[in-house]
Amino acid sequence: MSKEDISRRQFLNYTLTGVGGFMAAGMLMPMVRFAIDPILEKGASQDMVAVTEVSKIGKEPKRFNFKIKQKDGWYESEVTQSAWVYKNSKGELIALSPVCKHLGCTIDWNTDPAHPSQFYCPCHGGRYEKDGTNIKGTPPLAPLDVYDSQVKDGKLYLGKAKPRKGA
Repeated sequence: MSKEDISRRQFLNYTLTGVGGFMAAGMLMPMVRFAIDPILEKGASQDMVAVTEVSKIGKEPKRFNFKIKQKDGWYESEVTQSAWVYKNSKGELIALSPVCKHLGCTIDWNTDPAHPSQFYCPCHGGRYEKDGTNIKGTPPLAPLDVYDSQVKDGKLYLGKAKPRKGA
């Protein structure tokens, strides 16, 4: 017997190891695919949702709730979201997200007596100007997100909230 010869025992060992590896891979691939599939799927874009009639929107920010359909992996649900909506001095509609950019608490309009006419986050004292710009020296480091919006047939439609550049 030379060094290049393989014994019967080695041949069976290599063969069974290879077959076992293929069987294990065949069993694991569907499980891995099942776990990774939601990550690889392209995220669905959020459709524009009717929120309110434009005639109900004034110069003072007002909170409007609306429902969107959301898909998390395989779970689909209807989620209630909010937006602070008002008309600016040019008459343009502004729709701001109520989520504080510091730690994700919900902000409110004109509720801090020491700082009237500002958005206020009660969690850590964060403040924003009426246009959503963060006030320097307060915890938030970025302005409030702004919803994509459009007006159609006298109604305001909102899409996805998108971040703005900092002030």
